[in-house]
Amino acid sequence: MTNKYYEFFCPVKVIAGKAALEHIPYELTGMAAKRPMIVTDKGVRAAGLLEPVIAACEESGLEITTIYDDVPPDSSTTVVRDIAGIYRQEKCDSIIAVGGGSAIDTGKAVNILVSEGGDDIAKYSGAGVLKHPLKPFFVVPTTAGTGSEVTSVAVITDEAKGVKLPFTSSFLLPNAAIIDPRMTLTLPPHITAATAMDAMTHATEAFTCMAKNPLSDAYATAAIKKISHSLLNVMDNPKDSDGRLELAQASTMAGIAFSNSMVGLVHALGHATGAICHLPHGLCMSLYLPYALEYNLETIREPLGELLLYLEGPEVFAATPASRRAEASISAIRKLRDALYKRCQLPRTLKETGKVTEDQLDHIAEMALDDGSIMFNPKEVTLEDARAVLRRAWA
Repeated sequence: MTNKYYEFFCPVKVIAGKAALEHIPYELTGMAAKRPMIVTDKGVRAAGLLEPVIAACEESGLEITTIYDDVPPDSSTTVVRDIAGIYRQEKCDSIIAVGGGSAIDTGKAVNILVSEGGDDIAKYSGAGVLKHPLKPFFVVPTTAGTGSEVTSVAVITDEAKGVKLPFTSSFLLPNAAIIDPRMTLTLPPHITAATAMDAMTHATEAFTCMAKNPLSDAYATAAIKKISHSLLNVMDNPKDSDGRLELAQASTMAGIAFSNSMVGLVHALGHATGAICHLPHGLCMSLYLPYALEYNLETIREPLGELLLYLEGPEVFAATPASRRAEASISAIRKLRDALYKRCQLPRTLKETGKVTEDQLDHIAEMALDDGSIMFNPKEVTLEDARAVLRRAWA
């Protein structure tokens, strides 16, 4: 299953650890940026997470005059256009996105408009449209999940047309990702669990999909080990700063892994379920992961078996016969999900979400087959196959 040819690209500077925020001014001045605009959402501001970012900047004499804090959970083209207008009006020269996947994707899209000009973001959608570097762009993630701070992709909803516009370009990659444990300390339990499982899925799919390669493998396995070690600990001790940093780093590593390999069936089903039933992305990832791995089992037996070492540690790995390791990896993931369900009711089946009805399964299956991620699944998926996986995930 090894690819003879592959590419690996991750030019994002990662600034991580305690006091990482204090390095933002240095990075900005290094790019001649003097008037950054902060793009964030109401939740981040209410949790008091902007204060340390603003304080870090102002200590170095860098004034933050423009803050947009109204990014919706599903970013839209109108919001992107509004923010770009404010950026121009305030004569800003750089962007700092503070938040989860939506704030980061919004920042990426705003950067396209303020760098390329115009008001119509839709004309830049697709792959390879951008030909020039954009304005200085920095990302401070506040969830340990999406990995969006190290990916070249953004997804923005076009509300008028009711479609999600994908943007792909290496120019969307931020100049730096700032990973500071202070930013995830206040993350509520259910979001901590869902976003960590989002990262776990990125890493697991990256390691078992068709485009896996030795470099992405190294990031993927390291991410899985960190999440397995730290997640339940952080669930039980939410203020554990070291554990929070481990999860945040794991998310970034999983982001690097999947953006340089690919994802598969879990993402195809998850994207479709998110669109039809409006469930959060991380929740969908956690929900479908074991079912998709079971479907792919015979094709991915070897790499999935290797993951047991990172999921359960060397003792369990050594004590498990090689022929049973792949199944044991799936059991380990199920065990983790059960532990999370006990702590914060993170759903394990579609029925447990309370937001999916059985008559929606066919629609989800059809939509999943049209998703780009399905091409990289290690095993061919027919409509009937997708329906069968969904029926297993139902209850």
